[in-house]
Amino acid sequence: MYAITIPEPGGPEALVWDEVPDPVPAEGEVLVEVVASAVNRADLLQRQGLYNPPPGASPYPGLECSGRVAAVGPGVVGWSVGDEVCALLSGGGYAQKVAVPTGQLLPVPAGLELRQAAALPEVTCTVWSNVFMVAHLRPGETLLVHGGSSGIGTMAIQLAKAVGAKVAVTAGSREKLDFCAELGADILINYREQDFVEEIERATGGAGADVILDNMGAKYLDRNVRALAVNGRLAIIGMQGGIKAELNIAALLNKRAAVSATSLRARPLSEKAAIVAAVREHVWPLLDSGHVRPVVDRELPMSDAAGAHRVLEESSHIGKVLLVAP
Repeated sequence: MYAITIPEPGGPEALVWDEVPDPVPAEGEVLVEVVASAVNRADLLQRQGLYNPPPGASPYPGLECSGRVAAVGPGVVGWSVGDEVCALLSGGGYAQKVAVPTGQLLPVPAGLELRQAAALPEVTCTVWSNVFMVAHLRPGETLLVHGGSSGIGTMAIQLAKAVGAKVAVTAGSREKLDFCAELGADILINYREQDFVEEIERATGGAGADVILDNMGAKYLDRNVRALAVNGRLAIIGMQGGIKAELNIAALLNKRAAVSATSLRARPLSEKAAIVAAVREHVWPLLDSGHVRPVVDRELPMSDAAGAHRVLEESSHIGKVLLVAP
């Protein structure tokens, strides 16, 4: 098969479409013939040599895919050759084939094209696990999503609205904010022109955001704490704004607030399977009914992964960028 390899860390040009050995499904795994994968910022870090796959995972980038089951390993039940699936991966999505533990497989939602389903596993698992399983967003509360027009952001808006929450978003252009509004966002903040702390305070009558989903990390830590409501929950899922910052413990104590930070890739298989099962129970019915949908900005050939990485680095996209396998 062919896959995107990284002979040496570097810029987008470091991604090489090359022939590699086929993976073999182990106990409890299936082999998926990949139709499409999606690009995540973690892939950019891996390309730069800053985010290596966990031990035993595929060395190729790609944290999600869609495709068809091509073979089943020993002990597999409930899945058969020919099933159309999408999958949460520890790596290997930028390839023509990938071996996947069955606990990380999901069926393709009704009415969705197979390749579009590649845009779902990482965002649905990230949003559901952080916003609902960890931060426990409830109906009537306010969720602030940084990067509202991203793949994560567009899914977070829809799921929060589906449970009856109010949604605030930050984004860097009127076009992106308008798209967030079309998805249901109530409070639109241009982070290039407005202070999100002031805007959240104004929009909530001084109460603040009950839950904040943050992809920036260090750069936003102090302002995120100030933007939280009493008993607020800050869920950090990224570090685009750096890794080190001071935390005002007094401010956190005064608000009786909580800060959590999670990642998916290195979790034990049992934890990933639990998240995938929760997503299938709570999110998949919304996808099947059409109340929630993936947002795909564009599709590129998998061999042009470098071009897809440049799109993410420019932040010119809305939603997900897909790589389509030949």
